[in-house]
Amino acid sequence: MNLTASRLRLLAHDLPRSILPTIAISVACALVVTYLMHIGSGFAENLIFSLCIGTTAMLLINGARLLFWGREEPPKVRFLLVLLILAPLSFFIGNLIATASLGRAAEAFTINQANNTIGIIVLTLLACVGGTLFFWNREKMAVLRARNQQIERQTVQAQLQMLQAQIEPHMLFNTLATLQSLIASEPLRAQQMLDQLIHYLRSTLSESRSGKTTLGREFDLMQAYLGLMSLRMGLRLTYALRLPDDMREIPIAPMLLQPLVENAIKHGLEPKLDGGDCTVQATRHRGMLVLSVFDTGRGLDPSVSYNQNDGMHIGLDNIRARLQALYGPLAELTLTHNIPDGTVAQITIPLTPGKRK
Repeated sequence: MNLTASRLRLLAHDLPRSILPTIAISVACALVVTYLMHIGSGFAENLIFSLCIGTTAMLLINGARLLFWGREEPPKVRFLLVLLILAPLSFFIGNLIATASLGRAAEAFTINQANNTIGIIVLTLLACVGGTLFFWNREKMAVLRARNQQIERQTVQAQLQMLQAQIEPHMLFNTLATLQSLIASEPLRAQQMLDQLIHYLRSTLSESRSGKTTLGREFDLMQAYLGLMSLRMGLRLTYALRLPDDMREIPIAPMLLQPLVENAIKHGLEPKLDGGDCTVQATRHRGMLVLSVFDTGRGLDPSVSYNQNDGMHIGLDNIRARLQALYGPLAELTLTHNIPDGTVAQITIPLTPGKRK
C-alpha cells in the first residue's frame, strides 16, 4: 500500500514536469510531417494531431514506467514490450482525440491518408523512443544529482572535522604550556585559564558535531576562544565582538569564523611583539550576511595571493570549498589589508529569505 502511494505521488510530481519537453517533441514531429513527409492540410492541423498523440504517449509510456518501476531502471526486455504495445496504442488514441477536437469523423484521418499511416506510426514510435530516453535519462540525472549532493554533504562534514583537527592541537598545546608555567607562579590566573579552556572545549565539541548553528552561538564560541587567548597573551591582546541582537538567530554553518579568528591570532597578533586588537563583526548588506574579522597584527605578505584556491593555503581553501558547497557561487572569502595595520578577513554569504531585512 505504501509502495502504491509513493508511486502515485511520483506520478503526480513527474508527469506535469514532462509537459514542456513533450510539447517540444510534438512541435518537431509536426514540422517533420508537414514539411518533410508532406502529409495533412497544414502545420496547424498536424500540430494538433502531434500534440494529442505525443501527450497520450507521454502519459501512457512514461506513466507506466513510473508506476511499475518508479525511479529504478526498468528491465530492458519488459520495457521494450511495453513500448511496442503502448506506442501504436498512443497513436490511435491520440488520433481519435485529435479528429474529435477538429470535429471530424473518427476514421477521416486514417482513411484519407492510408498510404502514410505506417510512416506516421513509425515516426510516432521513434518519437516515443526518443521521448522515453529523454525522460529516462532525466530521472537518472536526478538520481546522480541526489547522490552528488549527499557526497557534497559528506565532504563538507569531513572538511569541518579536518578544520577542527587543524585548529585544536596548536591552540591546545600552547594553552597547556602556558597553564604549566602559570600553576606555580600565578595559580589564580591558571585557574581562570583552565575554567575558560573547559568552557571553550565544551562549546567546540557541541558545535563541531552539529550541521548548523546560529550567529549567536558562533559568537559565543568566539567569546570563549578570545577570552582564553586573552588570558594566555595578557595585555598583548584586546578584542571586541559586534553582533546586533536581531541577528543572533540567523542560521549559519558551524566553524566558519573560528579558522579566521585562529589565523588572526596565530599569524597576525601572536608573532607581533606588542600584540594588538581582534574585532569580530556581523552585518547585513544588500541581502547578504557579511562576517568580518579585523586584526591589527603583522598584516598580509604583499608578494602572496590569498584570494584564490592555489593549494598553498589549505585552511583558506577548505573554507572556500565549504562556502561553495553550502551556499553556492555567491558566497566568498576575501582577505585584504587593514588600515593602518593588520588584516581583514571577510566572509560573504546569502541570507536566507526569512532573514533578509
